[in-house]
Amino acid sequence: MYSMILALATAESSSASAGGSMVTTLITFAVIIMIFYFLIIRPQKKRDNEVKNMLAAMKKGDKIVTIGGIRGTVAVVKESTVIVKVDDNTRIEFSKNAISQVLNQKAETEKADDKKSKKAEKIEKVEKPEVEAPKAEEKSEN
Repeated sequence: MYSMILALATAESSSASAGGSMVTTLITFAVIIMIFYFLIIRPQKKRDNEVKNMLAAMKKGDKIVTIGGIRGTVAVVKESTVIVKVDDNTRIEFSKNAISQVLNQKAETEKADDKKSKKAEKIEKVEKPEVEAPKAEEKSEN
């Protein structure tokens, strides 16, 4: 009888310690899942949204680079494809997913050109101050 009570007591203590280790295991897995979310999943979703917005904002006249490294200017934007003007008479049709980046958008280019021309006008308006040259005659007399 005494051995039976001793066996029940040891069984209860081992199950209690097993329950404690189960909680720490669950906490460890939860921490690992949180690390994966903040280091991998969340940044990837952010990049995907940026690419989606870039492709949605693409329009005629934008300069682009494809995933294959081909550079060109957007000639026509369709629903799922883009026709890119690569050379004078060369046009290639790409899937929108094949566009890796938009180098400069047409509207941004026009704004930048306006800013550059205004700076150039300001530079032209600034007059060079007159500086008196040292008189060589006075130095030779001394």
